[in-house]
Amino acid sequence: MEETYLLNHPGVRKKILAGGTGPLPHFPSGTKLVFHFQTLLDNFERTVIDDSRLAGRPAEIFVGKMFKMEVWETLLMSMRIGEVAEFWCDAIHTGLYPIVSKGMRLIAQGKDPLEGQRHMCGMGNMFHYHSTGFPELDELMRTPQPLIFIMELLQVGDPMSYHRESWMMEKDEKLQTVPTLHMQGNALVKQRQFKEAASKYKEAVLLLKTVQSKEMPGDIDYINLGRMIVPLELNYCQCMLELEEYYEVIEHTNELLEKHKDCVKGYYKRAKAHAAVWNEKEARRDFNMVAHLDVTLASLVSRELRALSDRMREKYWEEKEKYWNMLEKKDNKNEEEDKTEGKDWQQMLRLVMLLQNEGNFLIKEKHFEDASEKFKEAVEYVDVLQNMVDQKADDWESLEKVRLPLTLNLCQCMLELKQYQQVVELNNKLLKKHKGNFKAVYQRARAHAALCNVDEARRDFDTVEKLDPKFKPFVRQELKKLGETMRSMHARQNKTYWDTMQEKDL
Repeated sequence: MEETYLLNHPGVRKKILAGGTGPLPHFPSGTKLVFHFQTLLDNFERTVIDDSRLAGRPAEIFVGKMFKMEVWETLLMSMRIGEVAEFWCDAIHTGLYPIVSKGMRLIAQGKDPLEGQRHMCGMGNMFHYHSTGFPELDELMRTPQPLIFIMELLQVGDPMSYHRESWMMEKDEKLQTVPTLHMQGNALVKQRQFKEAASKYKEAVLLLKTVQSKEMPGDIDYINLGRMIVPLELNYCQCMLELEEYYEVIEHTNELLEKHKDCVKGYYKRAKAHAAVWNEKEARRDFNMVAHLDVTLASLVSRELRALSDRMREKYWEEKEKYWNMLEKKDNKNEEEDKTEGKDWQQMLRLVMLLQNEGNFLIKEKHFEDASEKFKEAVEYVDVLQNMVDQKADDWESLEKVRLPLTLNLCQCMLELKQYQQVVELNNKLLKKHKGNFKAVYQRARAHAALCNVDEARRDFDTVEKLDPKFKPFVRQELKKLGETMRSMHARQNKTYWDTMQEKDL
């Protein structure tokens, strides 16, 4: 068919490629139009920029809802259902196409088309970031030009026959919908339909965030909307806890607590999620924060921490029992002896790691005697493993690196148990292999100070200060304590300073 200009719309030419069926539809405001489209450059090759069929889904717009490409409404409203038409559009109509195309491409990839945008218009975001992220669209941004759209109208919906999308609602309509969704979510929670309830809470949060995005950050309306979002987010996280989606809870509460640092329920739910996935350190930190923010919850936090300790202890014993059972299994077949020996080596190394974890846990619980036994046992296994390999081999060096933290932790326990001479002896051996190890020197200095070995303690504390000048205040504090200890001891022995110096000269 011949090209025709669309009536009362300059800069547009239409060519019908395939006729549609039925009369021209009625298009009241809110009508949903479903269509496929192809975008081409107006050049000799007719280069294809976008094709909705390749994206695997048709496009949708709603009449009268301020779609960025206003001309598309005009084009589609000139078509019958099933019609395929080619439209040439002048550059005055295609300036915003790169923004529209970027959004549709992100949606096709399952991403949020507004993700990462600042609080400004679409063009403002383009100028701020200098790029759409797609080179061919960037070129269209730099040099606006006529484009060709080949469209096929697939469906014209009844404006009242479908659920209104959030972006179709006005601000007041969105705010009125939120309480309804909140109540529906609460009712579903009572019925223990947590997945459905979470969907309601999430929809309400999205509505509020959409409204909030059009307010200026820091304004009272922006702040009030943020406060309205908090209980919905917390309810959503509770549903996710019930559904055992713990990492989802951690992700949402992280975002929530960045904005609301005093949200007690946020810390509590994140603590429960961390505890469920064995993040003990993070769970304890959040539970303690709950007690700090609300002292009336101290007893609840104490129960949660005891339960966490019990669970961690059970886990460690279960793991230990599992590894012991693996070690006890022997393969009697001669041809498998080498493989069995290699497997036992790996199992013994895992047991070392397990004992180290148990010891660390017992230190946190201040059970230093039990912890020292775990570290001693782990060190003994390291000795066995090192005897199985050549001292010059890489495995031997790797095992030496495993031994280092075990020995340091063992010495820490012995310091707490006042076994100072053993701390000195262990660190003497350790420093022969790991010269200048900061922790070892510091532990030995404290042990010498406790044994009143003044010269040795001062020497080690001086070394500590040289190794880490930032530690100088702690060194000064330790030396002050050492001086007070010596003065008290001399006072008990009725010795003067000169008596002490004379004894040292002898």
